[in-house]
Amino acid sequence: MRLLLRLLGGIWLATLVVIAGFTYLEVQEERARLVQDIGRRAALAADAVREATEPLVARQSRAGYDRVLKRFGRPDRSIAIYDQFGSVIEASPEVKPALGPLSPLVSEAMSNRGPARGFQDVGGARRWVHVVPLERDDLIIGAVAILLDAQYLESYEWGLWQRSAVRLGVLILLLTGITWLLVRWTVTRPIARMAEWTKQLKAGQPVAPPPDADASLFGSLAGEVTGLARTLARARAVAEQEARLRLHGESVWTEERLKQFVQIRFGARPIFVVSNREPVSHVRDGKTIKELQPASGLVTALEPIVLACGGVWVAHGSGDADRVVGERIGLPSDDPTYTLRRVWLDAEEEAGYYYGFANEGLWPLCHIVHERPRFRAGDWEQYRAVNHKFALTLLEEMEKADDPIVLVQDYHFALLPQMIKRERPDARVALFWHIPWPNFEAFGICPWQEEILLGMLGADLVGFHTQFHCNNFLETVERTIEGRVEWDHFTVVRGQHTTHVLPFPISVATDAVEEPERVDKAAVMAQVEVSAEFLGVGVERIDYTKGLPERLRAIRRFFERWPQYRRRVVFVQIASPSRTRIPRYQALQEETRAMVRAINEEIGERGWRPVVYRERHHDHREIRAFYRAADFCMVTALHDGMNLVAKEFIAARDDDDGVLILSRFTGASRELGDALLVNPYDIEDTADAIRRAIEMSQRERRDRMARMRAQVREQNIYRWAGRLLSELARIPRTALADRQGTTEDRLV
Repeated sequence: MRLLLRLLGGIWLATLVVIAGFTYLEVQEERARLVQDIGRRAALAADAVREATEPLVARQSRAGYDRVLKRFGRPDRSIAIYDQFGSVIEASPEVKPALGPLSPLVSEAMSNRGPARGFQDVGGARRWVHVVPLERDDLIIGAVAILLDAQYLESYEWGLWQRSAVRLGVLILLLTGITWLLVRWTVTRPIARMAEWTKQLKAGQPVAPPPDADASLFGSLAGEVTGLARTLARARAVAEQEARLRLHGESVWTEERLKQFVQIRFGARPIFVVSNREPVSHVRDGKTIKELQPASGLVTALEPIVLACGGVWVAHGSGDADRVVGERIGLPSDDPTYTLRRVWLDAEEEAGYYYGFANEGLWPLCHIVHERPRFRAGDWEQYRAVNHKFALTLLEEMEKADDPIVLVQDYHFALLPQMIKRERPDARVALFWHIPWPNFEAFGICPWQEEILLGMLGADLVGFHTQFHCNNFLETVERTIEGRVEWDHFTVVRGQHTTHVLPFPISVATDAVEEPERVDKAAVMAQVEVSAEFLGVGVERIDYTKGLPERLRAIRRFFERWPQYRRRVVFVQIASPSRTRIPRYQALQEETRAMVRAINEEIGERGWRPVVYRERHHDHREIRAFYRAADFCMVTALHDGMNLVAKEFIAARDDDDGVLILSRFTGASRELGDALLVNPYDIEDTADAIRRAIEMSQRERRDRMARMRAQVREQNIYRWAGRLLSELARIPRTALADRQGTTEDRLV
């Protein structure tokens, strides 16, 4: 209440000063205008009276003055006629007895031979007096005074002040009401909610944090208070989760357990993550800048780790507004726990390193999808240069860190581990290869296979999703470069350096702390403007490894074989555009669009589309809504190292319902045996899997989903990170001190 009164007092005072100031200026302007008007009228009347009076005064005749007074006199205008000595000859009766105060003006007019004017109190009234001399043959023979009633000027000024006072009162009432409402809704009410939330939290009641306060009003304080509230709620939920796990004797890895593990094993040593894809990009949306989380399984997997352990994430700044926001920022923006360090690439570097060597060379080389890899010398040079640029940035970030932990991600940085170890032999470097590794004959296609293998073996630990890919890698090393492969220990020994090669099946974070949102299936369908009994969903980047054309053929075949499901089943395909500068991806994009159009035109009916195609970026909240509403999810990649969409779908289904249709050519199929495994090239088999998913009994659906959820929950992203970091911790410190290469090979 005191805050409100102080605020209102300030508003009232400011309003009073503003209104009074503007009213004063308005009164002065109006007064000047009215004085100019009365002066003009008096001057005109004086000229007319002078023309009529000069002949009479010149003849010194007493006759004719009454006629002049009657002719020019009015109730608001009086006249006085003077002789050459300033004595009154004749005057209007109402002012004649009180003309004494006019003598100075009369003398001034006759002595200056010009008009004299001003306000005078005559006969108890305020009047405007205008005096002009009378002349004959260049001699002053008298004067004429015009007296106009000026009392209305004061009345008009007083009326202006009165009207301003009324406006002031109305304005104060309106401002008081509006201020009271604003304070109540934007200050008092949010503070009361936060106070009530704090009170309930102290009492141990599991309540959700209050909604965000108005950041435009509270500034950074609003974000800090909201972030603190969420952190406290998250900490309580984590503590409850840990207590529940201990009570049931379970050993599930959690965010808190990973954090404690890192602190015990590595102390205060920071973790550095390197990837091409940044966890958050900033893009322009009209005149505003918004945060966008890319459609990337790598980001989905790694972000929970840096959220738990902190550190620095080095990545390519690819958003069109990234440079505006900054090179080094804290994330998440509302409650920073780690740092994003961006590396800038020009168009030539990005074209050669990313679109060229990485995605037209290594990507198709490592995937068995019958797409010919393209290797160009110019792309290779850009690939080496960008790896060198990232190495310099990472070394700069690690300059003050002792024994840093470096987690290099994926095929974009095959050369980076060796570059880092040459400069920082004390760093523990792990490289995780997120895509498959082909057999040695296939990898032999690459003209720079030796350089890539040597770069990768600079790491202390190389990880793949499956043991099969580890075996392929070790066989490739054994047949390509000099070194000793110890199959019993899955290591590669070159000189004094040992690289461990192990499988780490990556996963997702489960058991989200936040209360899951309730999803209304009808609302999700209304969002895509369809209505059906069964909903299927697919979530992919537009990539030829994901099997989108094969999936659409299977959906078409399903409706052809089982027409009774027409109008009863709708499939929503969420497709995020990817690598659109590469011709093969452009062609796939057009092919997919054409297939969707053909299916909807040939099989669809009025009011029903069998396939809803959503080709745009979707954030995680949108995707989770589709996961939770879907009756089945299709993950039918032609070849994939793991595929986290399958695990994301399972993690989202806390209702233990839904069916996963999964390609047997994904790494996830080795863990998720309760999915309906299919050969995506077998259209009939995949179509039949859709039918089985729809017709499966509720009990079987729940049993299968419960087992898969238990698997994903047990083998979650925190366990993956814990196992990988545990292996790094086992590496003897003496091994870390051995440098590779010669002095001439140093980066800087």
